[in-house]
Amino acid sequence: MNPDRRQQLVAFLQTLGVDPLAPGGPGAADQALAPVEEALTHSSTGRVQNHERLEFLGDAVLRLAASDFLQQQHGELSVGRCSALRAQLVSDRWLAELGERCGIDAVLQLGPMASGDLAGKATVRAECAEALIGALYEAWGGRDGGGLQPVHQWLTPHWQAASRELLADPDLHNWKSALQEWSQAQAAGLPSYSCSEQSQVHADPKRFRCTVAINGEQRGEGSGPSRRAAEQDAARVAIASIRKGGPGLRPARGS
Repeated sequence: MNPDRRQQLVAFLQTLGVDPLAPGGPGAADQALAPVEEALTHSSTGRVQNHERLEFLGDAVLRLAASDFLQQQHGELSVGRCSALRAQLVSDRWLAELGERCGIDAVLQLGPMASGDLAGKATVRAECAEALIGALYEAWGGRDGGGLQPVHQWLTPHWQAASRELLADPDLHNWKSALQEWSQAQAAGLPSYSCSEQSQVHADPKRFRCTVAINGEQRGEGSGPSRRAAEQDAARVAIASIRKGGPGLRPARGS
């Protein structure tokens, strides 16, 4: 590892609130920073040492750390509520947003195909952020040392902000499930989604347009860079209309 890259990695970790040079840290030798370098090297580079191994480890570490966070900070919540909240705090969407907030793009090593794939940027950020979680755990000693400490140092402030937002609006980012639960409670059957492609530009945030209907009545319209995102946006609009006391549903046939 050349000195410039070593300095870049140390500076990046310090911006996360994790200092390898602090007491108890692994230091800044090549061997100490090797897991971090591995996590930030995407498999698209073609290198043998890439993010995939640590992404696998990071997935398990992330769930354990999130469970610990919820027990410590939200012990009053039911098991079901904790489980639902944890699912949001470890989701690919949340990891992608975390990577973007932390500026992970600036330290990633990507192959040409991944570098030019604008639509796949969020996926790469999520994968490498998860791998970095595994790298911190490993670099700080894993199960035999204080491997969870740097993970909590990095993620706790982000989890605190996210959990406040999610507890204030439990349907946030999960509007499709919320709409389905509501429609079934109304004996109106399942929401029906219809999507169409409006653009063939991969990074276009309005590439797909989607409408959602319940019991044959259109309830919302949305857009997004993928069909899934457009469906969530349409469900979000429908939920907002319901909360504002929008037009009621016709009873389901046979009810």
